[in-house]
Amino acid sequence: MAAPNDTQKDLYTDRLWHETPLIRSIHISALLRCNVYLKLDTLQPSQSFKSRGISHFAQHALRTHGPAVHLIIASGGNAGLAAACAARVLKLRCTVYLPHGVHQSNIDFMTKEGAEVVIRGNFYLEALQAAQEAVDTEPNAVMVPAYDDPVVWEGHASMVHEIKKQLPEGITPDAIFCSVGGGGLAGGIMEGCKAVGWDDVPLVAVETHGSNCFYQSLSLNDGLFPGEVSSRPVPGGTRAELCTEHNVAVAHLAGLTSKATSLGASSPSAAIVRKALDRKGGVKSVCIPDEMAMQAALNFAEDHKTMVELACAATIAPAYKPSLFKKLVPESTRGKPGNVVLIVCGGFKVSLEDLELYRRIVLEDIVAGGEWAVAYNGETLDVSKAE
Repeated sequence: MAAPNDTQKDLYTDRLWHETPLIRSIHISALLRCNVYLKLDTLQPSQSFKSRGISHFAQHALRTHGPAVHLIIASGGNAGLAAACAARVLKLRCTVYLPHGVHQSNIDFMTKEGAEVVIRGNFYLEALQAAQEAVDTEPNAVMVPAYDDPVVWEGHASMVHEIKKQLPEGITPDAIFCSVGGGGLAGGIMEGCKAVGWDDVPLVAVETHGSNCFYQSLSLNDGLFPGEVSSRPVPGGTRAELCTEHNVAVAHLAGLTSKATSLGASSPSAAIVRKALDRKGGVKSVCIPDEMAMQAALNFAEDHKTMVELACAATIAPAYKPSLFKKLVPESTRGKPGNVVLIVCGGFKVSLEDLELYRRIVLEDIVAGGEWAVAYNGETLDVSKAE
């Protein structure tokens, strides 16, 4: 049987993504009194982790269909950027379908990489429908999945192989934090953890209220949340659907109200929901307010001189709230500081103007008083805005 490093070498020999740094955050480690490591996938070619799974799928499509293959993808932004970057390197045609409202800077990035951009519909699902129609009418076209495909998860899993190699010798994380929308990143991390022998490492998956299809899907099933499924109310505007292939109920959101638009999947991958429910190390599902993610984006920019979009800031937010963090990652009983990895997944949807807006919104929210309501595996926790 091949050793893990050999397996990684075979899987990712011709990878297009970068092996990104894993750094210990001096600032957050001091705040939490444990070792907090940042996996900096902000440094990928497309500026997000999407470069991993999407480029891995693009290479798979090239091997399967040949150099005439036409990559078509529907995206809200980051997945389309990753597809465009991969297609340029592989010299493949790429068309990205976007809904109205995507910022011009995203479109400009894609066209600089040689992608064709088509604007269709007002929502991601409408852009996806248009993309599928294009695939159905062109023999050489292949739909690039934004998050729901085993090849994509395999690409994302590469970051766990890197983390295992980059951590100090003998260290296994006490938890790995990531953001979650449709579940592609979480699926990759779960697959990677299984491959390197970390299947018992807890995964903390963070979403924002108003874009929490993963949390709501877990709530529709037995396993992670306390009590009977029948006792958990289904929020208005949410439709539950049974996926017989994976034997899970999946939530479909009628609308998305969060400003963390990169988390804006209306339903998650049923296969990833199943993996989360069955996982040995479990999944801690967390939903936070947009304002808490905004505050984290500001704190992270101040501490690490790096801008991250709201979807990425959601991952970081619990680390800036020690009381919440201790609930999610209890203090080590080994007498030594714990070790935690935060997946700084990146994303192109952030600007200096955005950070200034976040500052105003957060200040107004703090002045209004009260606490932030955070959902955690069926519980509601009150978290100080000023902590």
